[in-house]
Amino acid sequence: MRRLAALLMMSCLALPASAQHLRIGISSDPDVLDPTLSRTVTGRQVFAAMCDKLVDINERLEIVPQLATAWRWADDGKALVFTLREGVRFHDGEPLTGEAAATGLRRHIETPGSTRKAEMGPVTEVVATGPLEVTLRLSEPFAPLLAALADRAGMLVSPRQARVTGADFQREPACAGPFRLTRRVAQDRIELERFDGYWDRANVHAERITYRPIPDSTVRLANLRAGALDVIERISPSDVDEVRRDQRVRLVQGPSLATFYIAINVANGARSQTPLGQDPRVREALERAIDRQALVNVAFEGLWVPANQAVPPDHPFYARSVPLPPRDVARARALLREAGHQRVRIKLSVPNTTDYLQASEVIQAMAAEAGIDIEIQVIETATLLNQWTAGDFEALMIQWSGRVDLDGNLYAFYACGVPLNGGRYCNRDVDAELTEARRSVDPAARAAAYDRAARIYLADRPYINLWQPLTLHGAGASIQGLRAVPDGIIRVQGLSGARG
Repeated sequence: MRRLAALLMMSCLALPASAQHLRIGISSDPDVLDPTLSRTVTGRQVFAAMCDKLVDINERLEIVPQLATAWRWADDGKALVFTLREGVRFHDGEPLTGEAAATGLRRHIETPGSTRKAEMGPVTEVVATGPLEVTLRLSEPFAPLLAALADRAGMLVSPRQARVTGADFQREPACAGPFRLTRRVAQDRIELERFDGYWDRANVHAERITYRPIPDSTVRLANLRAGALDVIERISPSDVDEVRRDQRVRLVQGPSLATFYIAINVANGARSQTPLGQDPRVREALERAIDRQALVNVAFEGLWVPANQAVPPDHPFYARSVPLPPRDVARARALLREAGHQRVRIKLSVPNTTDYLQASEVIQAMAAEAGIDIEIQVIETATLLNQWTAGDFEALMIQWSGRVDLDGNLYAFYACGVPLNGGRYCNRDVDAELTEARRSVDPAARAAAYDRAARIYLADRPYINLWQPLTLHGAGASIQGLRAVPDGIIRVQGLSGARG
């Protein structure tokens, strides 16, 4: 209680009263605030206020206009043409034109280390085909492209900033969103001010936004209830009933695209040379030790959905030939013996937030019964992601915030050599099936390809999917306009009622 009171006091003292100051609590400090390089979901939260996209999604997962007002496929699916919105300006005053859009999109493809490049698939050229028109040309049809452009791949930066990346871009970013960055204090706050040249200015009601990274969901909620925050993401399931009873706050709930999983280092450096990394029987033993339904019941009040794939069982692309496996401790022990082990020890890295800690402790207890001793290493999220890229992990638990098209949940993780494949899993048969699914616009053909791929990668187990959450946001009672979009991102347009 003393720690909680101190954190509340610091939060209140650090935020001076000011009219129309929207204060948003997020679950961790984002990594680099550059849409081309960013990998964290909390980075996407901040980008939602800074960087508009060509298109967006709504609560029904429909693609809707943002910086583009219209789009069409051409050249038998080998070109995607966007008509851009008139009157848009970047934060540095540069106008949005066809050439500016082309420059911003090429940045995602050409920048070394870009985490957007794989999302854009076989795009070979991006050109301005009119003053307010940009065309993406492809070597072959690529069904997921439009959905990818509803996220960071569709975010545009000013032509003046297009060659500046990473920390240099963050010092003076210039996107085309409703707010622009004024200050960032690592692990403490990200401050934005309203951009009065924003094209949808009438739908922006706050003058300032402060994002506060608070990993502990209980502390995040306490700050909301005390009035130190106006909106928070990711309310813990254990707090849902309490929030519903508190008239000072409101729960905003909806479905989610996200999935939580264990990633395993199978081929990325020396840390992959472990029984878990080198033997699929040990990985199967770990999965067989886990009772997913019991996990979500104990850690998440039974609200979350047990999952063995990147989408829930009612999704049209769920691979029904590989259903959710039940817990089988005897089978897990037998698999370890087949692999030459009586017991194995695993180092599991987890972010320093409440959900991960609760879940990892439950999994630790389950695995111990099957002969697997898990050492939990708690690490700040951005640091953990850097370790993932470097191969400095044995296994880690992390969230993928999810994409509208299944390709965005699979290809960047399971394909050979792509940036988000931190464990360096590579199976050419999986590559072939995922590529076939990308090239087809026939839903039945795509589903069949995804099913064939799943039979392979779910047996190899470079990832063990665990559960899918709901979107649970919290808001102060005076806040209006907060929507629960399935990607979990808080849209600041339309938010009103902040008291400062």
